[in-house]
Amino acid sequence: MTGHRILPPSIVDCAVRHWSRVLPPGADLCGVSSLADGADQLFATHILASGGVLEVLLPCEGFAGSLLGDDSRARFEDLRRAAASVTTMPYPEPSEQAFLAAGRALVDRCDHLFAVWDGRPARGVGGTGDVVAYARARGRQVTVLWVDGVHRP
Repeated sequence: MTGHRILPPSIVDCAVRHWSRVLPPGADLCGVSSLADGADQLFATHILASGGVLEVLLPCEGFAGSLLGDDSRARFEDLRRAAASVTTMPYPEPSEQAFLAAGRALVDRCDHLFAVWDGRPARGVGGTGDVVAYARARGRQVTVLWVDGVHRP
């Protein structure tokens, strides 16, 4: 899973509808997420609610401190506790290089990447666009979830 951190409501609805269709409860699901705000936490919540296994891949030590608000940090902690495994990349603090390394490691662990992505270039190194490009270069199946005409903040 990769995706934007701030999502318009129509994008949340689009992603949840899609996952409900293709990742039904009872399926043998294993999802990998970095638990960032927005799309990552939304996906992780869906995986767990569907009875799947959640693997967490954190970009760095102290990653929770980079999240956007108290609600997001609380969800992060709940999801992290519910995960079957948590791996932290060897970076001491949040950085673009840590995000890029985590995105690549996440792609290397998956066979199908869901990207809640507007199709635009990454705003910084290691952003959603970079992760999608890496997945495509590695031959991973990529499903982009977005609604035409919707712009992210």
